[in-house]
Amino acid sequence: MRKVAFAFAAAALMLLAGALGAEATTGAGTLGLRATAQDFSPVEAAGCRTAGPVCRLGRTWVCRPLRGCWCARCWR
Repeated sequence: MRKVAFAFAAAALMLLAGALGAEATTGAGTLGLRATAQDFSPVEAAGCRTAGPVCRLGRTWVCRPLRGCWCARCWR
């Protein structure tokens, strides 16, 4: 019985110490979430915005050994 009481007391002490001394909280990061979300875009710009000297718009020149060179799609 003494071991169980000691375990509960130790757990309560750790929870209390964690609650009083916690400086990093998960709720603090959500305060500026709306401003951050307005400036965030999940879409990344692709490298092929213009047509190159060999390939048309949306394609880039790719060369691989033993396979040759060709115009591959940019989003691949």
